[in-house]
Amino acid sequence: MKNKAIFAFATFSVTQTLCLPAFADEADDLAKKLANPVAALISVPIQANFDENIGANEQGSVLRINIQPVIPVSISEDWNLISRTILPVIKQSDIPVAGAGESGLGDVLQSVFFSPKQPSASGLIWGVGPVLLLDTASDAALGGEKWGAGPTGVVLKQDGAWTYGVLANHVTSFAGEDSRSDINATYVNPFVSFITQSKTTYGFNIEHTYDWEAKEPTTLVNLTANQLFKVGDQLLQVGGGFRYWTATPDNGPHDLGFRLQLTLLFPK
Repeated sequence: MKNKAIFAFATFSVTQTLCLPAFADEADDLAKKLANPVAALISVPIQANFDENIGANEQGSVLRINIQPVIPVSISEDWNLISRTILPVIKQSDIPVAGAGESGLGDVLQSVFFSPKQPSASGLIWGVGPVLLLDTASDAALGGEKWGAGPTGVVLKQDGAWTYGVLANHVTSFAGEDSRSDINATYVNPFVSFITQSKTTYGFNIEHTYDWEAKEPTTLVNLTANQLFKVGDQLLQVGGGFRYWTATPDNGPHDLGFRLQLTLLFPK
C-alpha cells in the first residue's frame, strides 16, 4: 500500500513540476475548453484507471484504458454537434476467481451532444442528444453483450477560474444476448474544477450509476490534477489522481484506485 501511495502522490506532483511555455493567452482558453465537455475543441484524452479488491475474495484487479476522442462539428451558425466516444481497453486479473483473467476491448459508449455555440444570457453552457452502447467487447467477460440507447445531457457554468456542472445519461438495452442481464442504468456525473495561473486544473467529480435491474448503486469519487503544456508543436495535458469507491455491488471494486491521464489537443 505504501508503494501505491507513493505512486499516487507522484501523479499529483508531476503536474507541479512541468513548466508552462510562453503561450499564456492560448493556454488560458484551452484550459477552460478542456474543463467544458461540449467545447469546440478536438481532443483525444487517454485515461488509465486502476481498481482492485474486486470479486468474492477481493483479489481481483482491473486496468481500464479509456480512449476518448472528442470531435466538434459546426452544423449551423448557432449550433455545434459534439461527438464524445469512450473506447475501453481492459485487462482484468483474478476475475471472477483467482487465476482467471481476460484482456481486450470493452463495450463502446458513444454520445452525441447538440450544443449552442454561445452560452445563455445567464452564462449556462449546455448540450443534449442521444447516447449509444455498442456491443464491441472482444470477450463476453469484458462487456454486457447488449446494445443500448438513451438520452444524455450536460449543463455547466464557467465563472473565472471555476467550472461546475453535471453530465447525465440513461441507457436501456434493446438487443443482444438473451442470456445476459438487461441494461437499465442511470448515470449522473456532477463535476467542479479550478484552473490556476500556471494552467494546472484541479478537479473533483462524482460518478454515480444506479442499476434499475439489480436495484444497486455504484458511486465513485475522483480527485485529479492536470497540467497543460507544450512539446514542440503538440499541446498536451497530463496528470492523474485518486479514485475512491463509496458504494459498489458485492463483487465490485472497493476502496482506493488510481488514475493517469494524457490528453492530446488539436485546436483549430
